[in-house]
Amino acid sequence: MALPTHLHYTKEHEWIAVDGKIGTVGITDYAQSTLGDIVFVDLPKVGDSVTAHQTFGSVESVKAVSDLYSPVSGTVTAINADLATTPDKVNEDAYAAWMIKVEMANPSEQDALLTAAAYEAFIAEETGK
Repeated sequence: MALPTHLHYTKEHEWIAVDGKIGTVGITDYAQSTLGDIVFVDLPKVGDSVTAHQTFGSVESVKAVSDLYSPVSGTVTAINADLATTPDKVNEDAYAAWMIKVEMANPSEQDALLTAAAYEAFIAEETGK
């Protein structure tokens, strides 16, 4: 599994790309492959607050509904509106199909997230592979 090394990851299978105080959040390729075909994505509104490690929305697949957890705290500055009509974009490329952009209240929160190598080790431990 070749994970993008510039991203940070959570144990709930979200990723975040940080540019200054803005974090772009999505779910990992592992998460989308585990979920199967994604049919609906429920996202917050621009201006909503999110809190690190708390739910901000959900993803519905043909198998289940899964909560989305924010890697950081802050204010939603953008949502990927394309996912309302084409949620399957997450299945096509989980790292291109971002979900929300967050102006981080505390950018140092990203320091507690997993690196690509640590996330890979977590997945291996979780799956026993």
